[in-house]
Amino acid sequence: MKRRQFIGAAGLGLAATAIAKPAIAQSSPEVKWRLTSSFPKSLDTIFGASEVFAKAVSEATDGKFQIQTFAAGEIVPGLQAADAVQNGTVEMAHTASYYYVGKDPTFSLFTAQPFGLNARMQSAWMEFGGAQQLADSFFKKYNFIGFPAGNTGTQMGGWFRKEIANVDDIKGLKFRIAGLAGQIFSRMGAVPQQVAGGDIYPALEKGTIDAAEWVGPYDDEKLGFYKVAKYYYYPGWWEGGAMLHNFINLDKWNALPKSYQAIVKAASAQAHNWMLAKYDAGNPLALKRLVAGGAQLRPFPLPVMEASYKAATDTYADVSAKNADFKKVYDSMVAFRGDEYLWWQVAELGFDAFMVRMRSHG
Repeated sequence: MKRRQFIGAAGLGLAATAIAKPAIAQSSPEVKWRLTSSFPKSLDTIFGASEVFAKAVSEATDGKFQIQTFAAGEIVPGLQAADAVQNGTVEMAHTASYYYVGKDPTFSLFTAQPFGLNARMQSAWMEFGGAQQLADSFFKKYNFIGFPAGNTGTQMGGWFRKEIANVDDIKGLKFRIAGLAGQIFSRMGAVPQQVAGGDIYPALEKGTIDAAEWVGPYDDEKLGFYKVAKYYYYPGWWEGGAMLHNFINLDKWNALPKSYQAIVKAASAQAHNWMLAKYDAGNPLALKRLVAGGAQLRPFPLPVMEASYKAATDTYADVSAKNADFKKVYDSMVAFRGDEYLWWQVAELGFDAFMVRMRSHG
């Protein structure tokens, strides 16, 4: 090769290198986001999932993608987290979709449906039952995208100042409860109240509300509800598997490199699994402590459960008749639920029921 040709080729190589380096740099940019949670820091599991998520994103990007987490109230109140994402105040939020049922009842279905799905079924519906695609289409109307980022498992029915012996005891009850379940309790004569997690205890203590539900023993013990209401009911039929979401502003999401989008999805899934496992590990011991401390554990009477189921079915019919988005998502869930419980009664329920009997026999 002649000297002039060699120098020319070398020059081209240098030019190619000069072009390639910025391209690589652009694929891994420095990104800093803020995440607002709907939960207080004192709840180390439901808030902690956002920290697990942010840490996973940072580690997967060698610290180039940093997400700072903020507890409810530090930027916006917990129940305004989705609004902050929608209007671009923050890039993302970790929240429960059903908190925004006031905007549209369809929001409730992506967290939990009264008499709907348990935690594993909810995940299966989102991943393989078409619910993620339905969520993408619905959330787009509010300028964000959402990914599952936690699940509490089946929740407790809550803390009550008085016993619930029959359906009449529901009437006039000022009950802190979120999502579509509030409408169902209202149909039964209760007076539902939507109160953020950090504000429940003082409301219960002052008598502003008569009863409150949150998640389960692990969180409820931390929040101290047993100090002001002694009757602890189960199950929380309105939340068989309450799913949390990461809501992300669409413009910010679309601006991310594909590699970062993949990392956000993977980190959300990590937080999702972490939260459910942590609650499953922490709830049994917390329940033992609560009962030992004087909590009166009670199942909802069967007539109350049956009346609640009817009220839920009637509510779904009413909302579906008025809201096409809700009907589409609800019908998808019902169809999926039918097949899931066909399988559950064969294997899962059979196994669990036997093992519970063996435990009771020592």
